[in-house]
Amino acid sequence: MRILSFYKNIDWMILGSALLLVFFGLVSINSYGDNNGLFYKQLFSLGVSLIAFFVASAFNFRFLKNSKVLTILYAAIAVVLGLLFVFGSVFGGARSWFSFGALAFQPVDFAKIIILLVLAKYFTKRHMQIADFSHIIISGIYAAIIFGLVLLQPDFGSAMIIFFIWFGMVMIAGLNWKHLLGLFVLGAISFALLWNFGFAEYQKQRVLTFLNPTADLQGTGYNANQARIALGSGQFIGKGVGYGSQSRLQFLPEHETDFIFSSFGEEWGFVGLLIVFLLFGVIIFRLVSGATRGESNFEMLFTGGVAIYFFAHFFVHVGINVGYLPVTGTTLPFMSYGGSHLLAEFIALGIVMGMRRHERTAHKSDTKREFLGLESI
Repeated sequence: MRILSFYKNIDWMILGSALLLVFFGLVSINSYGDNNGLFYKQLFSLGVSLIAFFVASAFNFRFLKNSKVLTILYAAIAVVLGLLFVFGSVFGGARSWFSFGALAFQPVDFAKIIILLVLAKYFTKRHMQIADFSHIIISGIYAAIIFGLVLLQPDFGSAMIIFFIWFGMVMIAGLNWKHLLGLFVLGAISFALLWNFGFAEYQKQRVLTFLNPTADLQGTGYNANQARIALGSGQFIGKGVGYGSQSRLQFLPEHETDFIFSSFGEEWGFVGLLIVFLLFGVIIFRLVSGATRGESNFEMLFTGGVAIYFFAHFFVHVGINVGYLPVTGTTLPFMSYGGSHLLAEFIALGIVMGMRRHERTAHKSDTKREFLGLESI
């Protein structure tokens, strides 16, 4: 009976959708010849990630909202991100990885989950005073410390995701329109400061290329242009697995990571991409639906935050691949090659499943109001 009770916590639609996306990613990784063993490395990462998922699903995480554990985890991940500047390895122009022989570890993937938990706890403790703008600023400081450490690596893609996580969490916690207007003004000022004092020259060129994609097709605009060519060449049903010329002939760089959406679209066409959209839609919808049934605001905010986390990654990755956002090097959840992000994604889902054990059965309108931070726990 205990085993049956455990499995009742699992949302099999979410898990099944995630595994289908992993399957599509594995097929794409393996379709061009696996000279570096990426397929088997990713398969191993999947095994580890599934073990972590089921372990996390077995735990009750309610204690986190009333303990110092998250403070310790936050401080630890900040220190680890800082150590990257001394001991980190450079890949793709960013010092974002710790390398251990054949294995590499990217701490920012786990920093995103810790930020979600920290913000969920912060807003849970102060949801009755969310109208006080100071809480928006304080929560922003928590996110800004991690954001700054990641931006300095420089990993602009992950920094963008962290910003979206914070902004989304602030929104679902109950931000009013005046605060939203203030945040837009603050964001514009921050961008101006980053442009003049924070962005590296190549990052500025990517933004300028985004504004005018055809300005330098052989330089900064090359990746974005090749990604669009790959997507367009897939047409309705795709060229078939292993027949994507842009990826197979290496015109499309990083086809197994940063541009896997375009690589997949070239082989599977519009039909395949539609399936990917539907699978992500199922995951995000089920997470949002589950958030309204959380036992308290902590579970509701974290589950809603995980939905934001996946949506932000999907939105940014697809936006880059179709040419609507500057190229920043962001993975597509579950599909892109990489063990760190895959492990973090399944741990995030595992924590959500652990929280499902104590879902509420209150009236839908009541739970929706609490999800927006309008009522006390």
